[in-house]
This record gives sequence, structure tokens and C-alpha cells, in this order.
Amino acid sequence: MLLHPGLQRPLRIVADENIPFAREAFRGVGVVRPLPADQITPATVRNCDVLLVRSVTRVDAALLEGSRVQFVGSATSGIDHVDLAYLQKRGIAFAHAPGANADAVVEYVLAALLELAVRRDVSLRGQVAGIVGCGHIGGRLARRLPALGLEVLCCDPPLAEQTGRTDFVPLETILAEADIVTLHVPLTRTGPHATYHLIDAAALARLRPSAWLLNTSRGAVVDGRALLKARRQGRPEAVVLDVWENEPAPDPELVARVDLATPHIAGHSYDGKVRATLMLAEALARHLNLSLRADDSELLQPQPGDRLDLIPPDPRLSETHWLAELVRQMYDIAADDARFRIVMQNGSPERRAERFLELRRTYPRRRSFSVHRIDRAFVPEPLQEAVAVGLGVQLVAAETVAQ
Repeated sequence: MLLHPGLQRPLRIVADENIPFAREAFRGVGVVRPLPADQITPATVRNCDVLLVRSVTRVDAALLEGSRVQFVGSATSGIDHVDLAYLQKRGIAFAHAPGANADAVVEYVLAALLELAVRRDVSLRGQVAGIVGCGHIGGRLARRLPALGLEVLCCDPPLAEQTGRTDFVPLETILAEADIVTLHVPLTRTGPHATYHLIDAAALARLRPSAWLLNTSRGAVVDGRALLKARRQGRPEAVVLDVWENEPAPDPELVARVDLATPHIAGHSYDGKVRATLMLAEALARHLNLSLRADDSELLQPQPGDRLDLIPPDPRLSETHWLAELVRQMYDIAADDARFRIVMQNGSPERRAERFLELRRTYPRRRSFSVHRIDRAFVPEPLQEAVAVGLGVQLVAAETVAQ
């Protein structure tokens, strides 16, 4: 390999095999050894210099004690799977990828809302969405939902304290007034704004019975047992869960009782994964004082098999059904739900956990909405803002689509 001139030897890099293009991104820095998450063990990381993980790998003393690891990168926004205090004690540098998959999670939420609306034959327009956690993901969602006709309420006490913003509302207001409650908080167990079981039995009781609840943050933000009990009683009206307590072996009864269930893949867009990989490569370069700038222009170009030109839905459809048909061409959340339910139906907890991880490992390539395009002439005028701003799809001239 052609080694970067600032290095004396190639670094040994162990990477979760679900981190795409690690070899390309870390070219010139070291030799990448991709491994399945369940094979990232004390033995396999003992002699590596750099460890690259995703959220399924717990990074702590049990994994790293006695190893030569000097840099840990997590291709995720959340970091609750990493013992930061231990890394600091050992002098191990750490980086993650906040915001890399934010658009993917937003698009998952949009697909889920449209799927629920179609199933219930209701409109999203005029509904009140309560966003709990308004950082990289929640903030983007708050900017896009109004283009789809929704009113937005935001709750984020830590961000309110940091910024002094006065436009946030308390969680109690969200629970009492929102038709849709969507969670985008980190998992924290201590402190004045701990989020562990933030949505517990009491919070669920305060939700409007007709509310829709979505969780794409961390499973333990919602008390799974309390939610299961509420669902047995028919509350809330709809639930979408991408994250679960006791992952990768969630309660199969809870899976069966929610409207849309997926195996922690909301942020698994191809584009988000590539950006996360490149963010880690840049962070390692900074750590090593190397002049390396990762370039995503080639990796984010259309790939073989991508179908980025969208077919205009039937103009006779209602606004909700039209938008849902458009989104299904980019991301069919119902298909993810169906695959997940099949593998969660039977087997021991250990077998279900294997299937959960397999679904994540073999997840098909899903491109960001923003790389798709549609002929503006076939988008009804009242829906152009919803398509361009709400969904983020490119509106182009007919001759551009034809190319």
C-alpha cells in the first residue's frame, strides 16, 4: 500500500464489516480488517491500533483492556455503547459521527407517518407533531414537517439551557397536545434530564389516546413493559419502534403489538453510512496530525442498481396517498416491517437475536431522498413544497430526468 508520508508504519485497523468503504476511506493510513460485530472481541482487537464500531458493540474495559488500541471511532450519532470514562483514563482517542445519518432517520420518520396516514386514511395536514430532542435529527425534522402541513412543537430542555432559546415547550405540553410524538434523544441514565424510561407508564397515561408514538432514538427511552401494557389496552392509537429494550432480542409480543417494527435501521441509508465513515477517517487524520481530507464526491454518486428517477403517482390520488406512493419508491418501510416480523415470530431469544443482527448486517442499500429527482411538471402545484422541502426530493425539468 502507499503509506501516508506522515506515518512510519501502516496502522492495524479492525472495523465492523457494516461500516462501508472503510478500506477506501482509510487508504494510506493502515490495513483494514473487516469483522462481523459478534467477532469484535478482546482477542481480535488486542493487537490493533484503531477500532471502528457501530452501536451493537460495547466498547469498555472488557473489550479493550490489554490491547494496543489508541483510537476508537463509532460510526454512529449516539455514544451510549461507549465507556468514555474508560477511554479517557487509558488515553484512547475517541470520535463518532453526529449528524451523519440524521437525514436518514428523518426520512424514516416521514415514511412511517405517511404509511400510518394511508393505513388510517387520514391526512397529516393540520396535525400537531411533538418532537422530543431537537439536535441533529429532531432539528432537521422540525424544519421539514411544516412543508407537509404539520404544526410542530419542540421539547429539548438541555438545548434550551445551552442556547437560551425560549421556543421550546415542556414534555407535559407535548404529551397533552401532540397528535404525533417522535423521540430523538440520547440515552442518559443520570443527571437532571435523564432520558432512561422518559416515556414510562405515567407519560403514556398522559398521551392523547389518539396519539401516534415513534421511537428512533434508543430502546430504553421508552419503558417497554409499560408500553406493552398500554398497547394491550389500545393506547396509544399507533406506535412505530425502530429501537428496543433488550436489543438484539426484543420482546416478541411488543413487536407484534406495534404498527411498524424495524430492527434499528432508521439511520441505515447508504449516504449516511458513507458520511459516517469519512467523518471517522477525518477524525483519525486530525488525531495523527495528517493532512487528509476525505472526499465523498465519488462514493455518493449513483451506484449500480440505484433507481433515482421517480415515477409520478396518479394525480387523482389524495395528497397523503400521492406522497406516500412517491416515498415508497425511495423507501418502503412496510417491507422492512414485514421482514422483521417474520424473523421475530419464532425461536429462542438467542435465535431471534441472531436474526435481528442478520437483518442489520444484510440491510439493502437505501439512498437518501435528496439524491432522487422527479419532473416538476408532474408534481401538482399544491404539493411542490411538500416534495421539495418536506421530502427533500429534487424537482427538475423533463429533459434532466430523460438524461
